[in-house]
Parts: sequence; C-alpha cells; structure tokens
Amino acid sequence: MTGELQLCLVHRPKYDDWSWPKGKLRRGEDPLAGALREVAEETGHTAAPSAELPSTHYLAKGRPKRVRYWAAEAVAGSFTPNDEIDRVLWLPPDAARPRLTAPGDAALVDALLAVLRPAAP
Repeated sequence: MTGELQLCLVHRPKYDDWSWPKGKLRRGEDPLAGALREVAEETGHTAAPSAELPSTHYLAKGRPKRVRYWAAEAVAGSFTPNDEIDRVLWLPPDAARPRLTAPGDAALVDALLAVLRPAAP
C-alpha cells in the first residue's frame, strides 16, 4: 500500500453487499476485543485500534441492534476468501464512501476522517 489513507471494505456474498468488517460478540467478550477479533477473522489482518467511532443502530429481525466501531490500522496479515467474506477492497475514502451498500455506513467515513484529520482551531 502507498502512504495514502486506505479503508478496508468487505464483501459478504450472503447479502451481496459491501460493508465494514463487523460481527457478533461472544458471550462476555469485551466490545473492542470482539471488534479486533472480527477484523482479523474477516480480513486476515491484525489491527491496532485507536479512537472509537459513532455506533450505528438498526432493527435486525425486529430486535434493536447496536454496532460499535473503532478506527484501527492494519499492522500485519493477508486476506484469504471464505464463505462469509469473499473479497476485500482497500480504497481511499472518496472511493470507499459510494461503494458501501448501506447508506448509514458512509457516515463512518466522515467520522473517521474527523478523528484522523481534526479541524483546525
């Protein structure tokens, strides 16, 4: 990868969508530990986390669901396709935003950029 910021999106063949790496917590699992585990499982990369980003909320099968996200840097690894995730894309923010399938996912691009490039006073 080059020195420019690249965001990792995953393709889920079950839903034929592009989204952020995410998943379900195991019973009693710390949310950040679960997020890092899911990133590793879905992308093949270990990640160094930084700031927490805004959560998303929606209904899944009639039940409220909250998904927590963190900014993180991929530090090592490589992707191997599997049944859950068959492709990953590393894209600059402006290309990642329209590729995300769920409209609410694009807002996380802006939240991440605000954390990485805070506005000047």
